[in-house]
Amino acid sequence: MRRLRYHVAMSLDGYIAGPNGEFDWIVMDPSVDFGALFAEFDAFVMGRNTFELVQSQGPQGPLAGKNVIVCSNTLVPEDYPGATIVSSGATEMIRKLKSQIGKDIWLFGGGILFRSFLDAGLVDTIEVAVTPILLSQGVPVLPKGQRSPALRLTNSKTLPSGVVMLSYEL
Repeated sequence: MRRLRYHVAMSLDGYIAGPNGEFDWIVMDPSVDFGALFAEFDAFVMGRNTFELVQSQGPQGPLAGKNVIVCSNTLVPEDYPGATIVSSGATEMIRKLKSQIGKDIWLFGGGILFRSFLDAGLVDTIEVAVTPILLSQGVPVLPKGQRSPALRLTNSKTLPSGVVMLSYEL
């Protein structure tokens, strides 16, 4: 079965974006093979804010030509022919997607979507790149909600930049 993996960069104090959605603080460590990382997935699920950020990177962005699924109540599907816009039934859609043959699914962002899929028991792994910066404010990695089951550390690695990669299974 495919896994839904929440793979995200996070500041040391628990934010995935600055107060205005900025991500300029994220370290692009040269030791990370982003091509290999993206090749582990064939579907990318995100909320509207993350999608708009990806769209702003232009047609050659990291998700160009990929299966992009956007959970949004405000986007009009006809305006985004290269993406699947889901306005309701997102948890059912993820359940169905996980049962299909394919590579893993990257829960690409953001925190609110992560919270809803976590509460629905759909997240299989949480993979966090802890970046050595204190933002003090911004978008939290996880909005308030239910307590999750205990996590099991499956991998940890410190990169030359000081970023610590942590992987947990639920």
